[in-house]
Amino acid sequence: MMRWLAALLALLIALPAAAALENQLKHNPSPYLALHGEDPVAWQEWNAQTIERARKENKPLFVSIGYFSCHWCHVMQRESYKNVEIAKVLNEYFIPVKVDREINGALDAEMQVFAEATRGQSGWPLNVFITPEGYPLAAILYAPPRDFLQTITRLSQSWQQDGEHLKQVARTAAQEMPAPQEAKAEFAPQVALLYRQRLVEEALAQADIFRGGFGAASKFPQAPQLAALLEAQRQAPNPKLAEFLRLTLDRMASLGLYDHVGGGFFRYTVDPDWHIPHFEKMLYDNAQLASLYLQAAKVLNQPAYREVALHTLDFMLADMRDSESGAFITSLSAVDAQDREGGVYLWDKETLKKMLSPTQIKLITKFWRLDRPAESAYGYLPLHETQPSKEESAQLTAIYAKLKIERAKRTLPKDNKLLAGLNGLALSALSEAAVSEPRLRPAAKQVRDFLVTKLITPQGLLKGMAQGKFLGPADLEDYAYVSAGLVAYSRMAHSEPERALARKLVTAAWEKFHTPRGWQLEQQPLLARPYYQRIVPDGATYSPAAVIIKTSWELGGKELRTLALGALNTGYAILDQGAFWYASQVSAMNGLQ
Repeated sequence: MMRWLAALLALLIALPAAAALENQLKHNPSPYLALHGEDPVAWQEWNAQTIERARKENKPLFVSIGYFSCHWCHVMQRESYKNVEIAKVLNEYFIPVKVDREINGALDAEMQVFAEATRGQSGWPLNVFITPEGYPLAAILYAPPRDFLQTITRLSQSWQQDGEHLKQVARTAAQEMPAPQEAKAEFAPQVALLYRQRLVEEALAQADIFRGGFGAASKFPQAPQLAALLEAQRQAPNPKLAEFLRLTLDRMASLGLYDHVGGGFFRYTVDPDWHIPHFEKMLYDNAQLASLYLQAAKVLNQPAYREVALHTLDFMLADMRDSESGAFITSLSAVDAQDREGGVYLWDKETLKKMLSPTQIKLITKFWRLDRPAESAYGYLPLHETQPSKEESAQLTAIYAKLKIERAKRTLPKDNKLLAGLNGLALSALSEAAVSEPRLRPAAKQVRDFLVTKLITPQGLLKGMAQGKFLGPADLEDYAYVSAGLVAYSRMAHSEPERALARKLVTAAWEKFHTPRGWQLEQQPLLARPYYQRIVPDGATYSPAAVIIKTSWELGGKELRTLALGALNTGYAILDQGAFWYASQVSAMNGLQ
């Protein structure tokens, strides 16, 4: 008996152990993932091979989702993912996976919903524990290293003690798939009108009528909601809504959300007064806000909004354009090369006194609040607390030209991915502006050419490019925004090939992403249970499903319009819970009239 046990033990020792995990991200084309290439955490990519390894080793996946210009993502990397003790736990008891949410947007969207449902909050960095079968188990956001270590240690111990129970918990909690539903290709104008009224009522109920925007803590631009409200104002003028829209657009463009020196909008402000921005600049925000201000100039009869839109597009062309392709990069970091949040955009008094005359200092003191303590450790942010006169505006323009030259000496990291969907948004904005601003037509054509020649292939649309490498198949949002961009370009250039190409993309989107159970956001989901949505909510960008519906209706033809009507005639119970978060869907309904 002892000989048999000894022989068995020798055999087990001789069996090859699973190869130790190694960090796979060092040379990843995603700048965000490559930043983690030197972490002691053995990061893997999100793919079928990684999930298969988790199954073979019966280890939960630790999936950490972030993006290049996310400040707290970098903080957590510095504090936790470069911590050898934390890395040891992650590497031994989990399969650690790093995800760039701008590449795997569908996975991020689903995990944000999971975090909101289980924690009551979402955001980035988002860290989700997923069972080897592919069911989300738990989620945490940013946590200080001590708390984070305690969390992963407790979970690893629970998994070792009763992993089967945790698997069952995750399976049970997984969202049930919606039942198939027959689409009804009919249009009820009274239903569209009802939800438009609800959208306006809900928006005004949660509006900040004194400071503009929505929310009492931080302020996001929420371009999808504002665009839908502008469209509602155009269709049914409402003095109260018009007043709120003007207040919001004025404060967004005059205070800290807008970069008065270099142009363009920051991601959001951390305060409700629009003073202190989170300093990252995103392509999607600026493209959408350029379109928004162009629309607002017409609907609200405010020519100044058109200038805001044009200045925003000029910023994109100057600071976010890839010189080789003419397409646009993804984002500018909030943190400068010296690891200072907002360092590129802030000014201390000593620097200002060296650069500006006493008269100029007096002028910016009036607008920047230089007579008060700076709201950042690195200095003052240019903003306009009051509306400058025509003469003051000219003087401020001269001052900002000086500051811009000085600011060009500062270094700001960039995420240089060229993503299909975001460039589709940029193409829409450029094309809409170029109708009356011919100087922008060459730039629009370059974006169009990049999308058509590089990313649209016989096999379908690609997600984008980074470091000269293609990023795989596109998601629903890419098909939506690229097709809408091509339609906008065709209107501007009076060119039919773009409409034909948009029709192919939209038709493919219906085939790839829409089912009787609802919409899927990606072509080949890797989680255990497919994630379907009857209607897709707005996020930082327009609902891609609503964009597909609107574009299908504009392109026309019985087949596309039947599909669009069928998709609109579903999900009313969801809209009844809150039309505000589905503003683009409501706008699509009312666009059929």
